[in-house]
Amino acid sequence: MTIQPDGSLVPQRGAEPDESGSAVVKPDAAIDTTGNARAAPPAASSKPVVAATPVKLQNLTLRDETPAAIAVANARDALTKKAWAQLSTLVGPAQTDILGIYPAFWDLRNQLASNRNPSLDQALTAFLQRHPDTYLADKLKGEWILMSVATGDFETAVSLGAVSNSNSQIDCARLQANHVMGKRATADQAVKAFGSGQACWSLFDQLVADQVLTTREIIPLFEDAIEKNKVVDARKFASYALDKVDLQAYDVMMREPLRWLATQASAQRSAMRNEMVAIALTRMARGDLNATEAYLKREWQAKLPAAQLSWVYAQMALLSMGTLDPRADGFYHQAGLIRLSDNNHAWRVRAALRQKQVDWSWIVQCVDQMPTNMKAESAWLYWKARGLAALGKTEEAKVIYSQAGQQFNFYGQLALEEIGQQIIVPPAAQPVTAEELQQAKNHLGLQRAIALFKRGHRPDAVPEWNFALRGMNDRQLLAAAELARSVDIYDRVVNTSDRTTSEHDFTQRYIAPFENKVSAQAKSISLDTAWVYGLIRQESRFIMDAKSVVGASGLMQVMPATAKWVAKKIGMTDYQPGQVIDFDTNTKLGTSYMSMVLEDLGGSQVLASAGYNAGPGRPMQWRASLTHAVEGAIFAETIPFNETRDYVKNVLANATYYAAMFSGQPQSLKHRLGRIEPQPYGKSPLP
Repeated sequence: MTIQPDGSLVPQRGAEPDESGSAVVKPDAAIDTTGNARAAPPAASSKPVVAATPVKLQNLTLRDETPAAIAVANARDALTKKAWAQLSTLVGPAQTDILGIYPAFWDLRNQLASNRNPSLDQALTAFLQRHPDTYLADKLKGEWILMSVATGDFETAVSLGAVSNSNSQIDCARLQANHVMGKRATADQAVKAFGSGQACWSLFDQLVADQVLTTREIIPLFEDAIEKNKVVDARKFASYALDKVDLQAYDVMMREPLRWLATQASAQRSAMRNEMVAIALTRMARGDLNATEAYLKREWQAKLPAAQLSWVYAQMALLSMGTLDPRADGFYHQAGLIRLSDNNHAWRVRAALRQKQVDWSWIVQCVDQMPTNMKAESAWLYWKARGLAALGKTEEAKVIYSQAGQQFNFYGQLALEEIGQQIIVPPAAQPVTAEELQQAKNHLGLQRAIALFKRGHRPDAVPEWNFALRGMNDRQLLAAAELARSVDIYDRVVNTSDRTTSEHDFTQRYIAPFENKVSAQAKSISLDTAWVYGLIRQESRFIMDAKSVVGASGLMQVMPATAKWVAKKIGMTDYQPGQVIDFDTNTKLGTSYMSMVLEDLGGSQVLASAGYNAGPGRPMQWRASLTHAVEGAIFAETIPFNETRDYVKNVLANATYYAAMFSGQPQSLKHRLGRIEPQPYGKSPLP
């Protein structure tokens, strides 16, 4: 293993990205509500919802100028520079700071990566005992397990037990350790745990050798890797499923699928060779779908077994949906109700929704075939209920609408409207008491997270905060969210309050900081304030200095080139690039651009939200691909970019709740979505 400049410890090959959030610049910003259960909504309030006045905790002191705090800062600098000897000398002086645990953690991680000896094991054990139930102890335990399994010390890995904040690599390592030590792993456990990375490949090597994993389990994983174009993973699965001769043929096929297929047309083919033919056809389809469709029908339609032929059609359907090709639904029907990846299950329903005459019976069948956890998601509950209602099964549909309507999200809102309810703010939880707030303030994990936020170390602060929330009940979560509000960490207010299941405070979930300034700016250009807030909540979670991996900055995540273009367009002659994170400048540029995109896209908030995220030209292309008018929900659900699709749904659901809060009046998401009419593509003048 190697330790990275940011302190992350990773295996030397093939590890998954750290799942703690340490690499995320805008933590949780792409995630909206958690789908929590709620009570049936009461009668609408006639008054706007006003945020409670935040309680400022004057005595929450997190001093950063003490000798110990300075030692922590110097240790972080040493970590960045990989000055390990210097880092070790700072562990002691840093101990009394609220973040004093971090230098000790970094030092032990470095030692774990570079050597193993009895004294190190004792030091690691002492750290875990000294800091029980902490984020860093849990993280260190996980990495100790990974290192132990990588070096063959399965006994230590087993003795360390479970990890609270686990990931696929740790799960695989623990499965392998227990398997070797006598608690045999099952194929189902291995498949569920799998994620591409060193520990999982080691587990699979072990279980294939022990004949726990067979081609029955490997082939679906093999096919899904091909579908995702993960050719390295696919080659590894091929090595498990194919013999030496077939594996050599597989390598040739992957390089030149058409030439290889020509050698197979008249040959006697084994089951594995038929599988390879199907893969070759899907590889061809990635390059030229039209030519592959013709070739398939001409050369292979009658030669491939039904299972492989159906899989090829399902892959062609998925590729078609990437460009909203109208042939997709036909391809899915030719494939039939076969096993699909979760992603392809979703796109099969989306393809059906885009038809002029929607086959609701087919949609119900497709949802019913989804894995249990998937068909319980609000999206598929909603579309199944729509199908049942269209088929005259009204009472069954109402039951499912009610189930979906328990979730505070896009489809929860739509489901409520289907049973005649408008969107309102749910009953407010009782205000957090002084005692509850004090308990949150006294929580060491939350204190550490706040110190990290205040010292500018957000990548560490987010997972530290989230770990501290484990096991909290609704009252504790509301108090933690209020604590975050008291110190102006707005993204944690939202994401913490989002976790409650029975008691809800929408002044936290849909917090509206800077309301007067944002509202004034929106109103000055006749822009819907609720939509602006819905977009900001999704873009940055109100993090003023948020910066994305592609360079978008500030509250409204404005790209540098866009900011420069908009500034010139609106006559901001004194604009400088560094001003993009300034609150007033960012909101002026962002709202101005929103207004321009909205006008360019005919006043549709659905199209304009998509345009703000993906560029205004793309929703124009998607609109031009329509053969008929569709409801806004269908357009949003069938956006081919995963990020933009989720973004649009979240922004519009956010805006609907904000509108209910600001106005005190019931709202309609359906009205906000409207209908999208097909229009010929015209290049947008906007960046």
